Amino acid sequence: MNGRFSDSDKQKLRELEKTRQRNFRILDLYSNFLNLEPDFIKKELIDEIVNDCGVTVLEAYTAILAAAFDIDSDERREDRIFEKEYLIPSVECLDPEEYKNSSYIKKISFPNIKRAAWEMRMGSYAPYEAFVCRNITVETNLKELPHIGFFEERFEFPAVYENGREWMTVTPNEIETMKAPIAEAHGRVITLGLGLGYFTHQVSEKENVSSVTVVERDKSIISLFKEFILPQFDHPEKIEIVEADAFEYLEKNDPESNFDFMFADLWHDSSDGLGLYIKLKKLEKMQKREERSSLVHRYWIETSILSRLRWLIYSEIISGDAGAKIKIGSFDKILSLLSDASLSDVASDMRLNVAEKM
Repeated sequence: MNGRFSDSDKQKLRELEKTRQRNFRILDLYSNFLNLEPDFIKKELIDEIVNDCGVTVLEAYTAILAAAFDIDSDERREDRIFEKEYLIPSVECLDPEEYKNSSYIKKISFPNIKRAAWEMRMGSYAPYEAFVCRNITVETNLKELPHIGFFEERFEFPAVYENGREWMTVTPNEIETMKAPIAEAHGRVITLGLGLGYFTHQVSEKENVSSVTVVERDKSIISLFKEFILPQFDHPEKIEIVEADAFEYLEKNDPESNFDFMFADLWHDSSDGLGLYIKLKKLEKMQKREERSSLVHRYWIETSILSRLRWLIYSEIISGDAGAKIKIGSFDKILSLLSDASLSDVASDMRLNVAEKM
């Protein structure tokens, strides 16, 4: 591969590799932290640092994370860069009122209900407990920044648990990551996946949305939703629930003719979303008819899913596996290929088992 690039492009590739390593480092640190001990940071420790050092709560929180992650910015140059460019800008102290004022949160009440394996109740974050609070952001040099947040007080959110495992929620992360598709939704809307009906509720309140068709395969979730949540909606007449597998429904029906906007939310997070995303993109490509289709397709946390696809393709390029097919001749070509827009276009041509390599 090296023989195909100029010295300038080789240097740019080395910088891109450093960026990739930093991207993976911050993701690995947060993944371990959030999975193992997200409530490690306590009020007493924050107060002590704030009082002793005269810093803000956010600065104290970030300093504790840096120590927990063994980031030594005083002794190691790479750690100084990492702390400044990744750790500090990725942590947020959130305002609880911003999320409590959501029309869904204010309007919908959640009784404690338990049926078979399912339980509906309020979940919560402890004060200073860390959680993913929005989608990752991607810069032009392919630097990827995850975002974690915390509240200074206990924060409750609606949740459904399956056999004691949190499965469906309406947290700040869901609220943030659905802002864009909710704003875009119009006309006849179809959504794949019901969850707790947050997306369905928000778009049904829009004057420019005439109907919302929800495709959900789980009968228990549909039953809970229809009995306890849907009756609290202001516009239940707009909503139709279809009990079906999303892929079977799309293959048997013609969404391009019957709907104006489609939103897919079939995955728990990006780790289980890539394979499903690729399958949906294949269906989208198959069903689209040039110049006749006006259906808008949107996918939950697409940026995070594309990140997983980005570095899989990058690895194939670096190893030379993709070079002949893609005819890469410059660093700019690689950068363009690995952009979100390009990845979204090529996803439909990827192998369905590509996610198994991640």
